[in-house]
Amino acid sequence: MTAMERGYEEQSESAGSKQELEQIEIELLLNGVHRLYGYDFRNYALPSLKRRIWHHVHAENVPSISALQEKVLHDRACFERFVYSLSIPVTEMFRDPGLFLTFRQKVIPLLRTYPYIRIWHAGCSTGEEVYSMAILLHEEGLYDKARIYATDMNARSLQQAKEGVYEISKMKQYTKNYMEAGGTRAFSEYYTAKYNSVILQPYLRKNIIFAEHNLATDTSFNEFNVIFCRNVMIYFNDELRDHVHGLFHESLSRFGVLVLGSKESIHFTRFSDSYEPLDRVEKIYRKNQ
Repeated sequence: MTAMERGYEEQSESAGSKQELEQIEIELLLNGVHRLYGYDFRNYALPSLKRRIWHHVHAENVPSISALQEKVLHDRACFERFVYSLSIPVTEMFRDPGLFLTFRQKVIPLLRTYPYIRIWHAGCSTGEEVYSMAILLHEEGLYDKARIYATDMNARSLQQAKEGVYEISKMKQYTKNYMEAGGTRAFSEYYTAKYNSVILQPYLRKNIIFAEHNLATDTSFNEFNVIFCRNVMIYFNDELRDHVHGLFHESLSRFGVLVLGSKESIHFTRFSDSYEPLDRVEKIYRKNQ
């Protein structure tokens, strides 16, 4: 073996050792968080999880994942920042307008036949999608007989969702989304501008219940006619994704509607035969058994 070949081999062994050490550190961190705080990130997809953990290592100005573990386990405030960093909200009102337009056209007629409507927004983040649903139901004359359950594991995001306060700079995009989603009024009717923010009208919150719920560890808590869970399970591995689909299947009433994100699907899960597509493009499925 030449000196160059030995050098490459040593570099390869060193890289392998670093990767193994990194994996051990991540497992110890996640096991510690689960045992101490009850939050289970162990079945999140590793590539995106690793990126977010290293981002938080730098944000906390610590030298390693092991150092982050020590800080997270001994400092509740650090733990809360860590949870927030692993569930960075990416959302907007009437996001993917085509979905909400299709919901108006294909799901609202079904909901009109129910005496009472329960909708669960799982992983609701800062609430924009929840309020979008409240507006849609209000315009369709169904809000008074509806109850929306908005849940997330992130307490900071939930607090913002409860307040219903958003940046005024986002209203131009939100208004565009609203119109493309089939909005029937002036979007400005639904908020009051104040300085650099807007406050959504209080009546939009009256039938919304905000609560902490962790899809990885918590169980079903009601029976629902509609479940929204969009662009949440893309961060899960196959085992956790299958677990969450089981939770949703248990929580949906017969003929209930499941709405997934654009990159998600009911196919290749053990529940695929339990649903029929209402719209394949917008990932809207109806439970048939």
